[in-house]
Amino acid sequence: MLENVSLLVALAVSALVIYIIAKTAVVVPQQNAYVVESLGKYSRTLRAGFHILIPFIERTAYRHSLKEKAIDIPEQICITRDNVQVGVDGVLYLQVLDPQRASYGITDYVFAISQLAQTTLRSEVGKIDLDRTFEERAMINSAVVMELDKASEPWGVKVLRYEIKNINPPEDVVNAMEKQMRAEREKRAVVLTSEGQRDARINEAEGDKQRVIKESEAFKEQQINEAEGQAAAILAVANATAQGLREVAGALREEGGEAAMQLRVAEDYIEKFGELARTGNTMIVPANLTDLASMVALATTVARKPEAEPEATPPPPETPRGRARPGEGPNLF
Repeated sequence: MLENVSLLVALAVSALVIYIIAKTAVVVPQQNAYVVESLGKYSRTLRAGFHILIPFIERTAYRHSLKEKAIDIPEQICITRDNVQVGVDGVLYLQVLDPQRASYGITDYVFAISQLAQTTLRSEVGKIDLDRTFEERAMINSAVVMELDKASEPWGVKVLRYEIKNINPPEDVVNAMEKQMRAEREKRAVVLTSEGQRDARINEAEGDKQRVIKESEAFKEQQINEAEGQAAAILAVANATAQGLREVAGALREEGGEAAMQLRVAEDYIEKFGELARTGNTMIVPANLTDLASMVALATTVARKPEAEPEATPPPPETPRGRARPGEGPNLF
């Protein structure tokens, strides 16, 4: 009987020892913090590692994770400055920095911060128009984080960032915005087309201007070159003519030159007169057609003038057709 009682007492003592050890030995995981109270009053904060509490006096009152938390902020209706209702939801990121203040500064800091995020978001959205809500997301996020960080500082919680996930305007507003964007795109397309046409016309006009200038400069150069060429040709012809006349004058001074000149004049006379007869139906016949000798004499007189300038003599009288002057043979013409 006594042995059974001793066994029961030993079992009870063992159970008590195990219970005390379980209550006094605490292992805190990494990136966690436990708040310990001593007789209902804050005692200390336990960081990662193994700790021993005083039995029946100290206890673990609060357990906090020091990791960054992501809290989903449910969608809420916000009214913009131009009185349009939009549904906005987001994600809030926060982290516990001071476990003591997070335990005793507020009952539920997650609920408090999420509610404060919703009210701050409504306030910020109400300051801008609907069109700017899509453009000013970064500004809205920064404003919400700034306000929440000020409010959560006494709670030992740091609000790191806030991100808007969706902005959902009503369906009729979405349709109106789509029409507006379509009109803006069409307007930009028309403006760009007109600007392109204007630039093309300007480029074409500038090209025509440059072409006219180049053509005028080329024509000017052409006229200058042609004039210089003509001047050079005239000078060359004049020099050649003068040289030819000098050669002819020299030939006339030599023996037999005068007779050769008379023969050449007679040949040219006959040749040109024959061409005149071949090229037209109407022919003008000179009065002294049969007096070839008078033509040769006139040419000889003209050729002699530069040398001796003899006294002018009247031309020989005309003779009837078929007669010869004294000292000459019969007129064959």
